[in-house]
Amino acid sequence: MRLDVVSLAPEAIAPLLQLGVIGRAFDAGIASLHTHNPRDHANDKYRKVDDVPYGGGAGMVLKPEPVFAAFEAIPVLPQRRVLLMSPQGKVLEQADLRRWATGYEQLVLLCGHYEGFDERIRSLADEEVSLGDFVLTGGELPAAVIVNGVVRLLPGTVGTASCLEDESHSAGLLEHPHYTRPAEFRGMAVPEVLRSGDHGAIARWRAEQQQQRTQQRRPDLYARWQAQQQQ
Repeated sequence: MRLDVVSLAPEAIAPLLQLGVIGRAFDAGIASLHTHNPRDHANDKYRKVDDVPYGGGAGMVLKPEPVFAAFEAIPVLPQRRVLLMSPQGKVLEQADLRRWATGYEQLVLLCGHYEGFDERIRSLADEEVSLGDFVLTGGELPAAVIVNGVVRLLPGTVGTASCLEDESHSAGLLEHPHYTRPAEFRGMAVPEVLRSGDHGAIARWRAEQQQQRTQQRRPDLYARWQAQQQQ
């Protein structure tokens, strides 16, 4: 997969190239990461990328010309999706990451900055994405989250593919508890069922724990999961 990030702060994206299994996936050619700075496409001698908002108001607004120029310089693959990082966008879910990882060969991520971006920049995007109901200084951190979340789902990134199947949000529920040695630590013991060797009992215990944990911690997810089960 090819990932292109349009950003005024490409140095915020570069550390992904050395980040654990994600970095190794880039080294192995499972994915490629490219950054594009709109400042390199500014059409004046000061390389200006922002300006005051029409109608007045605080802050500076990202100009459309350098963003469009940076975007239009990116090679286009047949199966491409363009994502705009925006606090007004749809809140990111695991299902989105899986959809992008399996359905496209190229993702372009547009990062805003300053007070905001010229409204016409929205026309470039297929989707607007948010990490939640809060505002950051730019779209680089959300873009990095998406790159991380998508690349880890690509075949070959994670050594054991089954690790991706039972984790939190993969099937609408939170993940069950995990334990390793020692069997007892500071008075806290590993549940007996996990040491029983009975794989059927272990599977049932894990499924029960997923439901209980989701109901306790994320009742909204649990209600959605129950509705899906009834359908």
